[in-house]
Amino acid sequence: MHLSMWTYPWDVQDLTPQRAVDDLAGSAGLNCISLATSYHAGRFLQPRSPKRKSYYPEDGTIYFRPTPALWEGLVIQPKLADVVAHDDVLADLVRRRDRGGMKVSCWTVCLHNTRLGMLHPHAVTRNAFGDPNYYNLCPSNPDARAYVTTLVQDVTHGYKPDVMELESPSFMGFAHEFHHEKDGVGMVAEDDFLLSLCFCPSCIERAAKAGVDAEQARATVRQWILDMSEREIPAARWPDFPAAGLDVFKPWPEVHAYLMWRFEPVTSLVRDIRERAFGGTKVYLIDLKDGWLGGCDIAQIGKVCDGAILCAYWMEPAAVEALMREGRLALGPDKYLGAGFRVFYPEMPSSEALIDRSRAAIAGGANGINFYNYGLIPEKRLGWVRRAVDAING
Repeated sequence: MHLSMWTYPWDVQDLTPQRAVDDLAGSAGLNCISLATSYHAGRFLQPRSPKRKSYYPEDGTIYFRPTPALWEGLVIQPKLADVVAHDDVLADLVRRRDRGGMKVSCWTVCLHNTRLGMLHPHAVTRNAFGDPNYYNLCPSNPDARAYVTTLVQDVTHGYKPDVMELESPSFMGFAHEFHHEKDGVGMVAEDDFLLSLCFCPSCIERAAKAGVDAEQARATVRQWILDMSEREIPAARWPDFPAAGLDVFKPWPEVHAYLMWRFEPVTSLVRDIRERAFGGTKVYLIDLKDGWLGGCDIAQIGKVCDGAILCAYWMEPAAVEALMREGRLALGPDKYLGAGFRVFYPEMPSSEALIDRSRAAIAGGANGINFYNYGLIPEKRLGWVRRAVDAING
Protein backbone atom coordinates (compact mmCIF):
# COMPACT_ATOMS: atom_id res chain seq x y z
CA MET A 1 0.00 0.00 0.00
CA HIS A 2 1.22 3.46 -0.91
CA LEU A 3 1.34 5.67 2.22
CA SER A 4 2.79 9.16 1.97
CA MET A 5 2.78 12.61 3.56
CA TRP A 6 2.87 15.94 1.76
CA THR A 7 5.97 17.81 2.92
CA TYR A 8 7.70 21.12 2.23
CA PRO A 9 11.45 21.34 1.57
CA TRP A 10 11.94 23.99 4.25
CA ASP A 11 10.50 21.65 6.88
CA VAL A 12 12.97 18.95 5.88
CA GLN A 13 15.75 21.53 6.17
CA ASP A 14 14.61 22.87 9.54
CA LEU A 15 14.19 19.43 11.10
CA THR A 16 17.03 17.81 9.07
CA PRO A 17 16.49 15.11 6.43
CA GLN A 18 17.33 12.31 8.88
CA ARG A 19 14.76 13.55 11.39
CA ALA A 20 12.14 13.91 8.66
CA VAL A 21 12.70 10.36 7.43
CA ASP A 22 12.69 9.01 10.98
CA ASP A 23 9.43 10.82 11.70
CA LEU A 24 7.66 9.74 8.54
CA ALA A 25 8.90 6.17 8.30
CA GLY A 26 9.22 5.49 12.01
CA SER A 27 6.73 7.58 13.97
CA ALA A 28 4.07 7.74 11.24
CA GLY A 29 4.70 4.34 9.62
CA LEU A 30 4.73 5.66 6.05
CA ASN A 31 6.70 4.38 3.06
CA CYS A 32 6.87 7.50 0.90
CA ILE A 33 7.50 11.24 1.21
CA SER A 34 5.65 13.62 -1.14
CA LEU A 35 7.98 16.60 -1.43
CA ALA A 36 6.84 19.91 -2.90
CA THR A 37 8.94 20.50 -6.00
CA SER A 38 6.94 23.44 -7.41
CA TYR A 39 4.77 25.59 -5.21
CA HIS A 40 2.82 28.82 -4.77
CA ALA A 41 2.87 31.54 -2.10
CA GLY A 42 1.25 31.45 1.31
CA ARG A 43 1.76 31.96 5.00
CA PHE A 44 2.27 28.84 7.07
CA LEU A 45 2.17 28.29 10.81
CA GLN A 46 5.22 26.16 11.62
CA PRO A 47 4.61 24.22 14.88
CA ARG A 48 7.42 21.74 14.22
CA SER A 49 10.25 24.05 13.19
CA PRO A 50 12.98 24.80 15.75
CA LYS A 51 13.88 27.91 13.73
CA ARG A 52 10.57 29.74 13.13
CA LYS A 53 6.86 29.68 13.83
CA SER A 54 5.65 31.18 10.55
CA TYR A 55 6.99 31.03 7.02
CA TYR A 56 6.29 32.84 3.74
CA PRO A 57 7.63 30.80 0.79
CA GLU A 58 8.61 32.52 -2.43
CA ASP A 59 5.73 32.61 -4.85
CA GLY A 60 5.74 30.33 -7.87
CA THR A 61 9.21 28.84 -7.55
CA ILE A 62 10.67 25.36 -8.00
CA TYR A 63 12.60 23.25 -5.48
CA PHE A 64 14.85 21.21 -7.74
CA ARG A 65 17.80 21.96 -10.02
CA PRO A 66 16.52 22.70 -13.55
CA THR A 67 18.34 21.57 -16.67
CA PRO A 68 19.08 24.77 -18.65
CA ALA A 69 19.15 23.07 -22.06
CA LEU A 70 15.54 21.91 -21.68
CA TRP A 71 14.33 25.47 -21.17
CA GLU A 72 16.07 27.16 -24.09
CA GLY A 73 13.65 29.15 -26.20
CA LEU A 74 10.64 28.76 -23.88
CA VAL A 75 8.71 31.92 -23.03
CA ILE A 76 7.90 30.92 -19.44
CA GLN A 77 10.94 30.07 -17.35
CA PRO A 78 11.20 28.53 -13.85
CA LYS A 79 12.86 30.19 -10.89
CA LEU A 80 14.84 28.14 -8.38
CA ALA A 81 13.74 28.99 -4.83
CA ASP A 82 16.42 30.71 -2.78
CA VAL A 83 15.87 28.29 0.10
CA VAL A 84 17.26 25.38 -1.94
CA ALA A 85 19.85 27.31 -3.93
CA HIS A 86 22.65 25.58 -2.01
CA ASP A 87 20.77 22.60 -0.57
CA ASP A 88 19.14 20.13 -2.95
CA VAL A 89 16.62 18.49 -0.62
CA LEU A 90 15.07 16.38 -3.38
CA ALA A 91 18.44 14.94 -4.40
CA ASP A 92 19.20 14.07 -0.77
CA LEU A 93 15.91 12.18 -0.39
CA VAL A 94 16.45 10.33 -3.68
CA ARG A 95 19.92 9.24 -2.53
CA ARG A 96 18.42 7.95 0.71
CA ARG A 97 15.79 6.07 -1.26
CA ASP A 98 18.45 4.49 -3.44
CA ARG A 99 20.16 3.22 -0.30
CA GLY A 100 16.96 1.47 0.76
CA GLY A 101 14.98 4.36 2.23
CA MET A 102 11.50 5.76 1.63
CA LYS A 103 10.02 6.17 -1.82
CA VAL A 104 10.01 9.74 -3.15
CA SER A 105 7.10 11.52 -4.78
CA CYS A 106 7.31 14.94 -6.44
CA TRP A 107 4.29 17.00 -5.42
CA THR A 108 4.14 19.54 -8.22
CA VAL A 109 1.88 22.57 -8.51
CA CYS A 110 1.32 23.07 -12.22
CA LEU A 111 -0.78 26.09 -13.25
CA HIS A 112 -1.42 27.81 -9.91
CA ASN A 113 1.34 30.41 -10.13
CA THR A 114 0.73 34.10 -9.46
CA ARG A 115 4.37 35.10 -9.99
CA LEU A 116 4.38 33.66 -13.48
CA GLY A 117 0.88 34.95 -14.19
CA MET A 118 1.98 38.50 -13.40
CA LEU A 119 5.03 38.09 -15.61
CA HIS A 120 3.07 36.50 -18.46
CA PRO A 121 -0.49 37.89 -18.45
CA HIS A 122 -1.06 36.56 -21.96
CA ALA A 123 -0.95 33.04 -20.51
CA VAL A 124 -3.53 33.34 -17.70
CA THR A 125 -7.22 32.45 -17.59
CA ARG A 126 -9.67 35.29 -18.23
CA ASN A 127 -13.33 35.54 -17.32
CA ALA A 128 -16.18 36.42 -19.68
CA PHE A 129 -15.28 40.11 -19.36
CA GLY A 130 -11.62 39.49 -20.20
CA ASP A 131 -10.42 40.13 -16.64
CA PRO A 132 -7.23 38.18 -15.85
CA ASN A 133 -6.89 35.58 -13.10
CA TYR A 134 -3.19 36.09 -12.48
CA TYR A 135 -2.98 33.10 -10.14
CA ASN A 136 -4.00 30.61 -12.85
CA LEU A 137 -2.02 29.91 -16.01
CA CYS A 138 -4.44 28.59 -18.62
CA PRO A 139 -4.28 24.92 -19.67
CA SER A 140 -5.17 25.99 -23.23
CA ASN A 141 -2.30 28.45 -23.58
CA PRO A 142 0.65 27.01 -25.55
CA ASP A 143 3.29 28.76 -23.40
CA ALA A 144 1.67 27.57 -20.17
CA ARG A 145 1.48 24.02 -21.53
CA ALA A 146 5.12 24.11 -22.60
CA TYR A 147 6.11 25.32 -19.13
CA VAL A 148 4.28 22.55 -17.27
CA THR A 149 5.27 19.68 -19.54
CA THR A 150 8.91 20.78 -19.48
CA LEU A 151 8.78 21.16 -15.71
CA VAL A 152 7.65 17.56 -15.27
CA GLN A 153 10.08 16.26 -17.90
CA ASP A 154 12.95 18.03 -16.16
CA VAL A 155 12.33 16.85 -12.61
CA THR A 156 11.36 13.27 -13.49
CA HIS A 157 14.27 12.61 -15.85
CA GLY A 158 16.72 14.45 -13.62
CA TYR A 159 15.76 12.84 -10.29
CA LYS A 160 13.73 9.75 -11.26
CA PRO A 161 11.15 9.95 -8.45
CA ASP A 162 8.80 7.05 -7.87
CA VAL A 163 5.73 9.22 -8.33
CA MET A 164 4.77 12.60 -9.81
CA GLU A 165 1.70 14.17 -8.19
CA LEU A 166 0.05 16.85 -10.33
CA GLU A 167 -1.76 19.60 -8.48
CA SER A 168 -3.76 22.18 -10.49
CA PRO A 169 -3.10 21.17 -14.13
CA SER A 170 -6.57 22.66 -14.65
CA PHE A 171 -8.84 25.68 -14.43
CA MET A 172 -9.17 27.16 -10.94
CA GLY A 173 -12.08 28.73 -9.10
CA PHE A 174 -12.58 32.47 -8.80
CA ALA A 175 -12.45 32.52 -5.00
CA HIS A 176 -9.08 30.99 -4.21
CA GLU A 177 -7.57 32.93 -1.32
CA PHE A 178 -5.83 35.59 -3.39
CA HIS A 179 -4.35 38.40 -1.32
CA HIS A 180 -7.14 40.29 0.51
CA GLU A 181 -9.99 39.10 -1.70
CA LYS A 182 -13.16 41.16 -1.36
CA ASP A 183 -16.70 40.01 -2.15
CA GLY A 184 -19.49 42.35 -1.10
CA VAL A 185 -22.09 40.60 -3.26
CA GLY A 186 -22.15 37.32 -1.37
CA MET A 187 -21.44 34.90 -4.21
CA VAL A 188 -23.19 31.54 -4.28
CA ALA A 189 -21.56 28.45 -5.75
CA GLU A 190 -22.75 29.09 -9.31
CA ASP A 191 -21.37 32.65 -9.24
CA ASP A 192 -17.89 31.42 -8.38
CA PHE A 193 -18.12 28.88 -11.19
CA LEU A 194 -19.31 31.40 -13.78
CA LEU A 195 -16.51 33.81 -12.87
CA SER A 196 -14.00 30.97 -13.14
CA LEU A 197 -14.91 30.09 -16.73
CA CYS A 198 -12.06 31.00 -19.03
CA PHE A 199 -12.62 32.81 -22.33
CA CYS A 200 -9.03 33.77 -23.04
CA PRO A 201 -7.88 33.89 -26.68
CA SER A 202 -6.25 30.47 -26.35
CA CYS A 203 -9.47 28.86 -25.12
CA ILE A 204 -11.57 30.57 -27.79
CA GLU A 205 -9.18 29.45 -30.54
CA ARG A 206 -8.82 25.91 -29.21
CA ALA A 207 -12.59 25.53 -28.83
CA ALA A 208 -13.15 26.79 -32.38
CA LYS A 209 -10.84 24.11 -33.73
CA ALA A 210 -13.10 21.58 -32.01
CA GLY A 211 -16.18 23.13 -33.61
CA VAL A 212 -17.37 24.93 -30.45
CA ASP A 213 -18.43 28.59 -30.53
CA ALA A 214 -16.95 30.10 -27.37
CA GLU A 215 -18.15 33.61 -28.22
CA GLN A 216 -21.80 32.57 -28.00
CA ALA A 217 -21.14 30.93 -24.64
CA ARG A 218 -19.27 33.97 -23.41
CA ALA A 219 -22.17 36.29 -24.24
CA THR A 220 -24.56 34.19 -22.15
CA VAL A 221 -22.13 33.86 -19.25
CA ARG A 222 -21.48 37.63 -19.33
CA GLN A 223 -25.18 38.28 -18.90
CA TRP A 224 -25.43 35.86 -16.00
CA ILE A 225 -22.54 37.63 -14.28
CA LEU A 226 -24.26 40.97 -14.87
CA ASP A 227 -27.44 39.55 -13.32
CA MET A 228 -25.43 38.44 -10.29
CA SER A 229 -23.93 41.91 -9.97
CA GLU A 230 -27.35 43.59 -9.89
CA ARG A 231 -29.00 41.43 -7.22
CA GLU A 232 -29.89 43.09 -3.96
CA ILE A 233 -29.16 39.89 -2.05
CA PRO A 234 -27.57 36.60 -3.24
CA ALA A 235 -29.89 34.20 -5.04
CA ALA A 236 -29.19 30.98 -6.88
CA ARG A 237 -30.40 30.62 -10.46
CA TRP A 238 -29.87 26.85 -10.09
CA PRO A 239 -30.58 25.83 -6.46
CA ASP A 240 -29.29 22.29 -7.09
CA PHE A 241 -25.87 23.47 -8.34
CA PRO A 242 -23.26 21.96 -8.13
CA ALA A 243 -24.95 18.70 -7.12
CA ALA A 244 -26.73 18.49 -10.48
CA GLY A 245 -23.49 18.95 -12.39
CA LEU A 246 -23.39 20.31 -15.92
CA ASP A 247 -26.94 19.16 -16.68
CA VAL A 248 -28.27 22.48 -15.36
CA PHE A 249 -26.78 24.17 -18.42
CA LYS A 250 -28.53 21.97 -21.04
CA PRO A 251 -31.27 24.56 -21.71
CA TRP A 252 -28.44 26.80 -23.01
CA PRO A 253 -26.78 24.60 -25.66
CA GLU A 254 -24.03 27.10 -26.45
CA VAL A 255 -22.89 27.13 -22.81
CA HIS A 256 -23.29 23.38 -22.32
CA ALA A 257 -21.23 22.63 -25.43
CA TYR A 258 -18.46 24.92 -24.24
CA LEU A 259 -18.42 23.35 -20.77
CA MET A 260 -18.24 19.86 -22.24
CA TRP A 261 -15.33 20.97 -24.47
CA ARG A 262 -13.58 22.49 -21.43
CA PHE A 263 -12.42 19.02 -20.33
CA GLU A 264 -10.24 18.66 -23.44
CA PRO A 265 -7.38 21.06 -22.63
CA VAL A 266 -6.97 19.58 -19.14
CA THR A 267 -7.07 15.95 -20.27
CA SER A 268 -4.69 16.58 -23.15
CA LEU A 269 -2.29 18.48 -20.89
CA VAL A 270 -2.13 15.54 -18.47
CA ARG A 271 -1.60 13.24 -21.47
CA ASP A 272 1.29 15.39 -22.69
CA ILE A 273 2.79 15.45 -19.20
CA ARG A 274 2.65 11.66 -18.98
CA GLU A 275 4.26 11.29 -22.40
CA ARG A 276 7.20 13.53 -21.50
CA ALA A 277 7.72 12.25 -17.95
CA PHE A 278 10.34 9.62 -17.13
CA GLY A 279 8.90 6.21 -17.94
CA GLY A 280 9.70 4.76 -14.52
CA THR A 281 7.81 7.52 -12.67
CA LYS A 282 4.09 7.08 -12.03
CA VAL A 283 2.00 10.17 -12.80
CA TYR A 284 -1.05 10.83 -10.60
CA LEU A 285 -3.55 13.69 -10.67
CA ILE A 286 -4.45 15.34 -7.35
CA ASP A 287 -8.11 16.37 -7.43
CA LEU A 288 -11.16 17.15 -5.30
CA LYS A 289 -14.65 15.67 -5.21
CA ASP A 290 -16.16 17.95 -7.85
CA GLY A 291 -13.14 18.11 -10.10
CA TRP A 292 -15.38 18.80 -13.11
CA LEU A 293 -15.68 22.37 -11.83
CA GLY A 294 -12.04 22.83 -12.88
CA GLY A 295 -12.32 20.87 -16.11
CA CYS A 296 -11.16 17.50 -14.78
CA ASP A 297 -12.85 14.37 -16.09
CA ILE A 298 -11.37 11.62 -13.93
CA ALA A 299 -12.50 8.85 -16.26
CA GLN A 300 -10.78 10.44 -19.25
CA ILE A 301 -7.70 11.58 -17.32
CA GLY A 302 -7.33 8.08 -15.92
CA LYS A 303 -6.88 6.82 -19.47
CA VAL A 304 -3.86 9.06 -20.08
CA CYS A 305 -1.99 8.82 -16.76
CA ASP A 306 -1.42 6.30 -13.97
CA GLY A 307 -4.13 7.26 -11.50
CA ALA A 308 -5.49 9.90 -9.15
CA ILE A 309 -5.44 11.05 -5.54
CA LEU A 310 -8.86 12.37 -4.48
CA CYS A 311 -8.77 14.69 -1.49
CA ALA A 312 -11.54 13.81 0.96
CA TYR A 313 -11.39 17.01 2.99
CA TRP A 314 -14.10 17.61 5.62
CA MET A 315 -15.78 14.30 4.78
CA GLU A 316 -17.26 11.80 7.21
CA PRO A 317 -16.52 8.09 6.62
CA ALA A 318 -19.65 7.40 4.54
CA ALA A 319 -18.85 10.27 2.20
CA VAL A 320 -15.20 9.19 1.99
CA GLU A 321 -16.18 5.67 0.98
CA ALA A 322 -18.66 6.99 -1.59
CA LEU A 323 -16.01 9.28 -3.10
CA MET A 324 -13.56 6.40 -3.42
CA ARG A 325 -16.18 4.16 -5.01
CA GLU A 326 -16.94 6.89 -7.54
CA GLY A 327 -13.23 7.30 -8.21
CA ARG A 328 -12.67 3.59 -8.62
CA LEU A 329 -15.61 3.32 -11.01
CA ALA A 330 -14.24 6.21 -13.09
CA LEU A 331 -10.63 4.99 -13.15
CA GLY A 332 -11.31 1.30 -13.55
CA PRO A 333 -9.74 -1.55 -11.58
CA ASP A 334 -6.13 -1.20 -12.72
CA LYS A 335 -5.26 2.45 -12.08
CA TYR A 336 -3.98 3.83 -8.79
CA LEU A 337 -6.55 5.50 -6.53
CA GLY A 338 -5.44 7.35 -3.44
CA ALA A 339 -7.26 9.31 -0.75
CA GLY A 340 -6.00 12.59 0.66
CA PHE A 341 -6.64 13.66 4.26
CA ARG A 342 -5.67 16.82 6.13
CA VAL A 343 -4.67 16.08 9.70
CA PHE A 344 -5.91 19.54 10.66
CA TYR A 345 -8.03 20.32 13.72
CA PRO A 346 -11.04 20.66 13.84
CA GLU A 347 -11.44 19.14 10.37
CA MET A 348 -9.83 15.98 11.76
CA PRO A 349 -10.94 16.05 15.42
CA SER A 350 -9.20 12.91 16.70
CA SER A 351 -7.10 9.89 15.85
CA GLU A 352 -10.30 7.83 15.88
CA ALA A 353 -11.74 10.04 13.15
CA LEU A 354 -8.62 9.56 11.02
CA ILE A 355 -8.78 5.81 11.55
CA ASP A 356 -12.46 5.67 10.54
CA ARG A 357 -11.95 7.79 7.43
CA SER A 358 -8.85 5.84 6.41
CA ARG A 359 -10.68 2.54 6.75
CA ALA A 360 -13.55 3.97 4.71
CA ALA A 361 -11.16 5.00 1.95
CA ILE A 362 -9.71 1.51 1.66
CA ALA A 363 -13.18 -0.04 1.80
CA GLY A 364 -14.16 2.22 -1.08
CA GLY A 365 -11.33 0.96 -3.27
CA ALA A 366 -8.35 3.20 -2.49
CA ASN A 367 -4.86 1.76 -2.96
CA GLY A 368 -3.20 4.21 -0.61
CA ILE A 369 -3.42 7.44 1.37
CA ASN A 370 -1.63 10.79 1.42
CA PHE A 371 -1.67 12.79 4.65
CA TYR A 372 -1.33 16.59 4.90
CA ASN A 373 1.11 18.05 6.05
CA TYR A 374 4.35 17.16 7.83
CA GLY A 375 5.46 20.62 8.96
CA LEU A 376 2.00 22.07 9.57
CA ILE A 377 0.77 19.73 12.29
CA PRO A 378 2.03 19.17 15.86
CA GLU A 379 4.40 16.25 16.29
CA LYS A 380 1.89 14.30 18.37
CA ARG A 381 -0.46 14.05 15.41
CA LEU A 382 2.08 11.84 13.67
CA GLY A 383 0.81 9.32 16.19
CA TRP A 384 -2.68 9.72 14.75
CA VAL A 385 -1.28 8.88 11.33
CA ARG A 386 0.53 5.84 12.72
CA ARG A 387 -2.64 4.53 14.34
CA ALA A 388 -4.56 4.98 11.09
CA VAL A 389 -1.81 3.20 9.13
CA ASP A 390 -1.76 0.33 11.62
CA ALA A 391 -5.56 0.06 11.38
CA ILE A 392 -5.64 -0.27 7.61
CA ASN A 393 -2.61 -2.55 7.52
CA GLY A 394 -3.91 -4.76 10.30
